[in-house]
Amino acid sequence: MPVKIRLQRHGKKGKPYYWIVAADARSKRDGKYLDKIGFYNPNTNPATIDLNVDDAVQWLQNGAQPTDTAKAILSYKGALLKHHLAGGVRKGALTEEQAQAKFDAWLEEKAAKIEAKTEGLSKAEAKAKADALAAEKAVNEARIAAATPEVEEEEVAEETEATAEEAKATNEEE
Repeated sequence: MPVKIRLQRHGKKGKPYYWIVAADARSKRDGKYLDKIGFYNPNTNPATIDLNVDDAVQWLQNGAQPTDTAKAILSYKGALLKHHLAGGVRKGALTEEQAQAKFDAWLEEKAAKIEAKTEGLSKAEAKAKADALAAEKAVNEARIAAATPEVEEEEVAEETEATAEEAKATNEEE
């Protein structure tokens, strides 16, 4: 029985949500599966992936073949690296502790990259909000400036008339 690690689609129309499953290659896309390994939500940025790495490695060691998308997800989460390191341990090239240390170091580096991306997205979002606020303030100031000259011209005209009347009154007094 050939086993595939693949995605099983859930969610509503236009909002996909996937389970990562180990299933018989002959079963339907959303049909019966042998084991649920994790889930993948592409609707968030960055995409949310929850994967049981140990189960994925176990299925890979038993001969399960991942599909292209599932392979990319397994690589992203480190399941393929852990499977590769486990092969090195079986051959005697590494000890279990060395393999675990390499895997942990890789996980820390990957977490730092993800955190940097998240911070970059939040900074970009904050900058976009600040730019939108500045543009809105500029538009409001332009509207105020466009409405204000009419009132100022009337006030200036009234002031010049009042000044002229005062000048006439002072001239008459003299």
